[in-house]
Amino acid sequence: MTYAGDITPEKAWELLTEHPGAVLVDVRTEGEWAHIGIPDTSSIERPAHFIEWVDGTGTRNPEFGVQLEQALAGRPDDAPVVFLCRSGQRSAHAANLATAAGVAPSYNVLDGFEGGPDAFGQRGSTGWRAVGLPWRQA
Repeated sequence: MTYAGDITPEKAWELLTEHPGAVLVDVRTEGEWAHIGIPDTSSIERPAHFIEWVDGTGTRNPEFGVQLEQALAGRPDDAPVVFLCRSGQRSAHAANLATAAGVAPSYNVLDGFEGGPDAFGQRGSTGWRAVGLPWRQA
């Protein structure tokens, strides 16, 4: 089973804003949260959850499923879950795993928090921050 789909950062914000119980799960690493920033959902009074898909060494988090289940406890069964990473790759894997575990609808945010590298190898021209969605330094 595959996840509900890839959505733009703007569509992710719309889902989070309009659907009671919708949840944002950021699957980047602690280092990314600390040094690059995190999405700020405080204006919509919706907590974001931070669960590493891999750790700083690139090792897959074996507790991801358990941590996700704990984070989503109490969420209405039909409330959207939006997964975010740096560029949309790890979050696609997380959305697939969540869907296979019965968490639906699960979405992947295209371009993630800061997008893929541009022609100069730099990130930041696409993604959550680039489109002006709320974020803050962790």
